Amino acid sequence: MDSFGSYEHIKKELTADEFDKVALDIFRFQAAENPVYSEYIKYLGIVPDKVDSIYKIPFLPIEFFKTRKVITGFNNLPEDKFRVFRSSGTTGMTRSSHYVYDTGLYEKSFVKGFEYFYSSPEDYVFLALLPSYLERGDSSLIYMVSRLIELSQNEHSGFYLYNHSQLYEKLLYLRDNGIKTILIGVSFALLDFGQEYNIDFPELIVMETGGMKGRRKEMVRSELHEHLKNTFGVEGIHSEYGMTELLSQAYSKGEGKFFTPPWMRILVRDMNDPFSYVEQGRTGGINVIDLANIYSCSFIETKDLGRINNDGSFEISGRFDNTDLRGCNLMVV
Repeated sequence: MDSFGSYEHIKKELTADEFDKVALDIFRFQAAENPVYSEYIKYLGIVPDKVDSIYKIPFLPIEFFKTRKVITGFNNLPEDKFRVFRSSGTTGMTRSSHYVYDTGLYEKSFVKGFEYFYSSPEDYVFLALLPSYLERGDSSLIYMVSRLIELSQNEHSGFYLYNHSQLYEKLLYLRDNGIKTILIGVSFALLDFGQEYNIDFPELIVMETGGMKGRRKEMVRSELHEHLKNTFGVEGIHSEYGMTELLSQAYSKGEGKFFTPPWMRILVRDMNDPFSYVEQGRTGGINVIDLANIYSCSFIETKDLGRINNDGSFEISGRFDNTDLRGCNLMVV
């Protein structure tokens, strides 16, 4: 069906030229085999054969995942052949759905990504404080963390809902025994824990996944991280940047500066013209190229605002207004 079945491009070293070539190959594949993306491209009047640069590739507005099945190459398969991940959202909100044909591809991407930024999952204990995600059961984040917990092969790894006292006792044990630990949690749950407990665990990696999910008042990143640093006695807070519609993640090891794995790239589009790009350091809309998202869409126009820094990192500074749909509004509804 395609030439990407071996997933050889998901690796630790990928030159810029290699990235561009794979991206253009995937674009042509998805332009031909993804009905939703193909329809969008035609609506824009773009001829796929004339797209010879990643900067000419049209990015699919992320809203499409709320109303359409964004699938490449397997559109005739019944829904039970896919693993369907859904976004969290809030009450009354239409949730995005990502139809994943090959969870093995997802696993390769998030495991290789974790190894790229940290090391083997076997080197860590994973503690997960993700109650809102865990309670839903259709979260791609829960799938990822569950697999990392399994790969850690450590009896101390596991999920926590609202049993903060047990989490606190586990953290004390791991600290006192010098065991490398990652605590990954949604922002509101980490803050809730901090209202009850404080611990001085400088070696702990605290990784927040963002989002108050309607549970708490939103706060700026610097304020959130300051709270969490005081709660856990750490010098910096790590973050994970991912979303239901993607199969890859970027990571920050502090100060909200994210880096992507080699098979993922961020472009920043002009806020007033979604088909042009701003220079480095300027704020605009975040476009994501995810070369792991082969059987969905690898070119996603998100609702996030951000900028690319001189060191190649990127930062997220906010979101577009919900009423400000970019790209092809008529096709989204």
